[in-house]
Amino acid sequence: MAAAASVLALLLLAAAAAREADGYVAYNTSAGTVAGLLNVHLVPHSHDDVGWLKTVDQYFVGSNNSIQGACVMNTLDSVVDALARDPGRKFVVAEQAFFQRWWVEKSPSIQAIVHDLVDSGQLEFINGGWCMHDEAATHYIDMIDQTTLGHRVIKQQFNKTPRAGWQIDPFGHSAVQSYLLGAELGFDSVHFARIDYQDRAMRKQDKGLEVIWRGSRTFGSSSQIFTNAFPVHYSPPNGFGFEVLDDISPVQDDLLLFDYNVEQRVNDFVSAAIAQANVTRTNHIMWTMGDDFNYQYAESWFRNMDRLIHYVNKDGRVHALYSTPSIYTDAKHASNQSWPLKQDDYFPYADSTNAYWTGYFTSRPTFKRYVRMLSGYYLAARQIEFMVGGLFTSSLEDAMGIAQHHDAVSGTAKQHTTDDYSKRLALGASQVEKSVNIALDCLISSKGTCRSPAVKFSQCQLLNISYCPSTEEQISGGKSLVIVAYNPLGWEHSDYIRVPVNDIHLVVKNSDGSLVDSQLVEIDTVTDNLRKLYVKAYLGINTDKPPKYWLVFQASVPPMGWNTYFVSKSTGTGSNKMGYVSSISSSNKDTVEVGPGPLKMTFSSASGQLTRIFNSISGVDLPIQQSFLWYGSSTGDVIDSQASGAYIFRPDGATPTAVSRSVPLKVIRGPLVDEVHQQFSSWISQVTRLYKEKDHAEVEYTIGPIPVNDGIGKEVITRLTANMVTNGTFYTDSNGRDFLKRVRNYREDWDLQVTQPVAGNYYPVNLGMYVADGKYELSVLVDRSVGASSIQDGQIEIMLHRRILHDDGRGVGEPLDEVVCVDNKCDGLTARGTYYVNVNKLGHGAHWRRTTGQEVYSPFLLGFAHEDERSWKSYSTGKGSMMDAKYTLPDNVAIITLQNIDDGTVLLRLAHLFQAAEDPKNSVMAKVELKKMFGKRTIKKLTETNLSANQKKSEMRKLNWRVVGDTESGPAPIVGGPVDGQAFVVELGPMEIRTFSLKF
Repeated sequence: MAAAASVLALLLLAAAAAREADGYVAYNTSAGTVAGLLNVHLVPHSHDDVGWLKTVDQYFVGSNNSIQGACVMNTLDSVVDALARDPGRKFVVAEQAFFQRWWVEKSPSIQAIVHDLVDSGQLEFINGGWCMHDEAATHYIDMIDQTTLGHRVIKQQFNKTPRAGWQIDPFGHSAVQSYLLGAELGFDSVHFARIDYQDRAMRKQDKGLEVIWRGSRTFGSSSQIFTNAFPVHYSPPNGFGFEVLDDISPVQDDLLLFDYNVEQRVNDFVSAAIAQANVTRTNHIMWTMGDDFNYQYAESWFRNMDRLIHYVNKDGRVHALYSTPSIYTDAKHASNQSWPLKQDDYFPYADSTNAYWTGYFTSRPTFKRYVRMLSGYYLAARQIEFMVGGLFTSSLEDAMGIAQHHDAVSGTAKQHTTDDYSKRLALGASQVEKSVNIALDCLISSKGTCRSPAVKFSQCQLLNISYCPSTEEQISGGKSLVIVAYNPLGWEHSDYIRVPVNDIHLVVKNSDGSLVDSQLVEIDTVTDNLRKLYVKAYLGINTDKPPKYWLVFQASVPPMGWNTYFVSKSTGTGSNKMGYVSSISSSNKDTVEVGPGPLKMTFSSASGQLTRIFNSISGVDLPIQQSFLWYGSSTGDVIDSQASGAYIFRPDGATPTAVSRSVPLKVIRGPLVDEVHQQFSSWISQVTRLYKEKDHAEVEYTIGPIPVNDGIGKEVITRLTANMVTNGTFYTDSNGRDFLKRVRNYREDWDLQVTQPVAGNYYPVNLGMYVADGKYELSVLVDRSVGASSIQDGQIEIMLHRRILHDDGRGVGEPLDEVVCVDNKCDGLTARGTYYVNVNKLGHGAHWRRTTGQEVYSPFLLGFAHEDERSWKSYSTGKGSMMDAKYTLPDNVAIITLQNIDDGTVLLRLAHLFQAAEDPKNSVMAKVELKKMFGKRTIKKLTETNLSANQKKSEMRKLNWRVVGDTESGPAPIVGGPVDGQAFVVELGPMEIRTFSLKF
C-alpha cells in the first residue's frame, strides 16, 4: 500500500503541474474493462416514479415542489447536455411515460443529438416500458401491454430493442417477471434492489446476490435470466452521490484551492469497491450512480464521476468505467463463472423484523378493481376496434400504462396522486366508450357498414351499484330495451346478465325471437344506499328514485362475437309471460339449503353462517365455514416503532377479531338464482349467489365505511375454514399466470426466522388461490389484486379492505385513510367486490380455475339501446362472430391481445392457460387455426415476434449461463413449432404465449 500511495502522490503532483500550466485537465473516461483488475461499472441513472408523492405531470414539469423538488424535464435536458460534452459518458433511461412527454417537445436538432447519443451507446434504454410496473398487484396482460407500448415507440424512433430489465424499486419480484417479462422479451438480465433482508444477508455471505433465475417450473432453463440483486439499494455507496443540492463530497483536484481531496476520494473509492467485491462473484461489480429524481443538474454527477474514473484508473488498484446494465451483463457472462440457481419468486419482501411489505397487496381496493375492470374492457374494446377498423382505443393506453406503475396499482401513492391516476383512467375510458358505442352499431350492421345516424348505444360502468340509466328507463312506445352482449373470449360463453329495471312486467327474447327465462330480484337496501352516495360522489347526480329490481337472464354469446337480447313489456299471455319474481324463503329447520342447480350450500338457521358445500354431480361434500374478521393495525411498540401502513402489514396481534358470531340471514329463491343475504355488521354485508348453470358460488361483499372512531385502524379479511388437512401448504398465482406452491413459515432459499407469523405468510393474488388435501381442492378466485394466505390448515383468508390511521414511514407520508366526500361530508371508503368459491375433487380444480378465471377477467361488454325490435332486426345481425361458424378455441387457449397498430399491422397474442402437469386433459399441446379464427379475413403475412413485438422471434439471442450444481432433469418443455405460411396453424405448449404481427 505504501508503494501505491507513493505512485498516487507522484501522479497528483504531475496533475497539479498540468493544471497550473493551462488550467484544464482532460479526464480520460473512455476506457472499457480491464482483465486482471476489479472493474467498477458506474451506471448513471435517475429513478423517476411515474407518480408517487406528486402526479406524473407534476413530476415531469417540476410543479408542486413544496412536496418534493423533482423535475424530470430538467433531468433529461441536463443529461443530454452533459452526455454531448464527453463521448465517454453514459446514462440509462427507463420510463417511457416521461421520455415520450419530453421527446415530442424537442426540436429536430435536439432529437438529432439524442439519436447520435443512442446510436453511440451513450444513452441506453433499459426496461423500456411505459413505467416500471409493479410485480405484485399487476395482471400479466397489463404488464405485457405497458411494456409493449414503450418498446414500440423506442423501436419506431430509434430502432433499438432494450436488453436489460431494470425493476429496481418494486417491492418484491414475481416469477412472471423473470421468465415472461424478462427472458421472453429478449432481455439478457434483470436488476433490482428490493429483496428480503434475511435473504439478502444470506446471499451476501454466500456471494449469491447474482443468480440465474428460473421463474417458470414449466419452462425451466429455457427461460432463465441473469439476475442482479443490489447489495444495498439502487443508490451509490455512501459518499459517492453527487446530486447538486445534496450534502456531497465532490472530488476537488485543484491544488490551488482549499480542500484538495483526490487521494482521499480515490482511497475511499477503492475501499468501497473492495468491500462490494467481497459479496459478489467475478472481478466486475456495479455501482448504481443515482437515486430518486436525480441528475436535475447532471454536470454535478458527471464532473465528479469523470474525475473518479480518471484518478482511480491512474492509481491502478481497481478499474472504473462508465457502464450500463448491458455492458455489465456481457462482462459477467464472459467470465464463464457458475452462478447459483433461483426458482419461483422473491415474495414476500421485508426490510426489517416487523416490516413485511404485504399490506400493499390490498391497499386501495377500489382503485385496484377499477384498473382490473378497465384491463378487461380495454382488451374487448381493441377486439371491436380490429373488427370495425380504426385506432380509437389509443386514448386509454397512456393512462393504463401509467396505472401499472409500482406506486399506482400498488396503492402506495399519495391520495391526490391516486385521484390523478383515476382521473386519467376515467377520461381515457370515457373516450373509448364513446367510440365503442359507435363501433357496436357498425359491428352488428347487416350491410357491413356503419349506419348514419348511428344507433345511440350506451354502456353502464356502475352496474355493480345498480346505476344504469338505459335499463332503468321505462320501456314504451312499442320499443324494446336492446342489449348487445360482446364476448371477447375465444370460446362460447354463457353467463348471467343482471340489469336494474323499474318494471315487473318484462319479458326477454334472444336474437331469433325465442323467449329467454328471466328472474326479477328485488334490489337490496345496501345497494340502494351505495348507489345514492357514489353516483353523487362520482357523477354529481342525485338519484332519489332507485330502481326496484334486478332483471336476471342467461345469455349465450359465440366466441369473439355478439348476441342480442330484447327486453320488452309483457302482455301476460302465451309466450309473452313476464319473468319469475323471486320469493323470500323462510325455514323452521336447523339448516337452510340453497341452490337451484347441482351446487348446494347449507347455512345454519341459528347463526346464519355457512356450514357446508355439496355438488350432486361431482360428489363433493365439504363442511366449511365463512366469516369476516379484522386485524387491528399496529401503531408500533416500545421495542419497534414500525406501524402498519400503505406498504406494510403489521397486525397488532396474531389473532384477528371476528366481526360477528351470529348473522341475520335472508334467502331469496328463484329458478335461475338463489341469493343468501347476510348482514355481518352495520358496515359489512354479503350476498352469496348460486346460479342454476354454474358449479361455483359468487360472493359479493360490501365493506365500509370501516369504523375508526375507536382509534384503531382495521384490516378486514374474509376467511374460509374447511375440514381439510393441508400440511401448511397453499397455492397462489403469479400475476394471473403460474400457480406457485407456498409453505407456511418457510422459504426455500434460506432458513426463515419467523418474526411476523401472519404478515410474513401473506402473498399477492391476482387470479386466485387454493388449498388441497388428499381428497378435495378448495379454490377461490378474485376480481382484483389482493393479499391472501392460509394461516391455519384448511383455511383461506383474503384481505379485502384496509383503513389505517398511521403512516408506515416508507416515504408516502400519509395514512391509508381513504374517504369519499359528498356535500362537504366525508366518510370512509366502501369497497364492493366479488370472489368465487368452488370445491373440486383432488386434481380436478385446475380447469375451473383457469377457464372461470379467464371469464372473470373478460366478462361480456354490454351495449344498451331503446329501439323498435322489428325495425332493429331489419338492419342488424342479431348474432355473429368473427370466427367461422362452429369454430372455437380450445379451453386451454386465450386471446390476450388483438390490436390494430398504427403501421397498419395487427398484433395478436395467444396464451396457453395451463402449466405443465397441472391438468391431464389441458396441459397438452393446443392448436389454433388462424384461418378459421379470422373467418372471412385473409392473412397476407404472419411474422412471429418476441413478447413485446419489437424483434422477430427468430432473431432473439439468448446467453447461455453456467449454474452451480445444475441437475435439471425431466422432459423438455412442450413448445409449439414454426407456423406454416399456408396453413396458419399455431401450436401452443403449456404456459406458452406466442406473439404475431399480422397483415390482412
